[in-house]
Amino acid sequence: MHPVVSPSARLRHSLRAGMHALILSSLLAGATVSPLSAQTVDDDDGVASQQLNLPKDVTVFGKSDPNVRKATAIVNGRIITGTDVDQRLALIVAANGGKVAPEEKERLRVQVLRNLIDETLQIQEAAANDIRIDKAEIDQSYERVAANFRQSPAQFDEYLRKQGSSPASIRRQIEGELAWSRLLRRNIQPFVNVSEDEVKSVIDRMNAAKGSDEYRIGEIYLSATPENQQQIVANARNIIEQIKQGGSFAAYARQFSEASTAAVGGDLGWVRPAQLPDELAKAAGEMQVGQIAGPISVPGGVSVIYVMDKRKVLTADPRDALLSLKQLSVNFPAGTTKEQASARAASFAAQVKAIKGCGQANDLGAKIGADVVDNDNVKVRDLPPQLQDILLGLQVGEATPPFGSISDGVRVLVVCGRDDAASAAAPNPAQIMAQLEEERVNKRARIYLRDLRRDAVIDYN
Repeated sequence: MHPVVSPSARLRHSLRAGMHALILSSLLAGATVSPLSAQTVDDDDGVASQQLNLPKDVTVFGKSDPNVRKATAIVNGRIITGTDVDQRLALIVAANGGKVAPEEKERLRVQVLRNLIDETLQIQEAAANDIRIDKAEIDQSYERVAANFRQSPAQFDEYLRKQGSSPASIRRQIEGELAWSRLLRRNIQPFVNVSEDEVKSVIDRMNAAKGSDEYRIGEIYLSATPENQQQIVANARNIIEQIKQGGSFAAYARQFSEASTAAVGGDLGWVRPAQLPDELAKAAGEMQVGQIAGPISVPGGVSVIYVMDKRKVLTADPRDALLSLKQLSVNFPAGTTKEQASARAASFAAQVKAIKGCGQANDLGAKIGADVVDNDNVKVRDLPPQLQDILLGLQVGEATPPFGSISDGVRVLVVCGRDDAASAAAPNPAQIMAQLEEERVNKRARIYLRDLRRDAVIDYN
């Protein structure tokens, strides 16, 4: 989930060997608004708190099987076909390396249909307000997505077809995100006001909180009612299980989260516990970087959270230090056993210990037949977590212990230079005001979409 510094392709590849490939769903975020706060608060108008006055003893007349779902729908006259669902579902399957159980696919299909209905409502409401996204603008966003895969649009078209999806499905998703974002900017954002006193209050709180923990959180929010709470919790647990098995958190957030931050993979940005609902703050405070937790009951539904990173408020983070590194690596011949690899790694480690500074690394590499890769301006936090603490404890000229695997070979990193992180500064008032405004826009956006669902005419085929 962490952004990756990409100075040298070879070093980046070797350090990230075995990690997940870039996921399509996390790349589309470039066409959307920036992430800010979790949308897990009660609606302002109080509708959620109204009682339905239901009888204590309920007699059901007729039969209804909640496990039987129709595959397609007509939303205010716009048809969502089974093919639309299949193609969007294929993106989720691809994000999980194609490893999704048949019964899980059926559950995902229901959720995908719900998301397509919301997407359709958003596009229809934008059109009703004379907001239409030009084909040229969609093409530009699509080209950026293809470029992230180092492919031309034509090559990306073919890639999507091989995955069982289609260019039309991605373009439709881009259109929905752009249209909804533009609609919010027109109909909601102009009526959201933040005072200078509120901004000053935030700055004062940040200064008072200097040195306390701050988290970068990802959230998947699923709305729930007392009637479907059990089913939604089960859905959340299934999502967690899929992510633990290698699925992309960002991909699942984009497809399933009902918060406005879904468009950016559920990324809430950097937040302090006091900025989160109590339930999420408590969970985040007990988690380590890279952990996922949930389902957590919050007002209006449940949340799944992922701790992407952690730092101290207004305090320089050692992991923001920039390193100059040399990597020495040797590969194992095919058929190498674990014992042989361990012996070779021990010999390699003993030879590397003789290095006294980076000036000798190239000579030693040539002597022992190791590949040597130079890399400057590598931020510590962008390296694999297992290496971060090791590198922070090394002085210039020292090397890490050998690491790797039989398939990837063994390697070490030598620290050639270090530029320590500068002291962190508080965001300026304009940045804070923009964040507060965005938080309020996101909250009202949920209410807006809820009203669209309430008034929609939906025919399930």
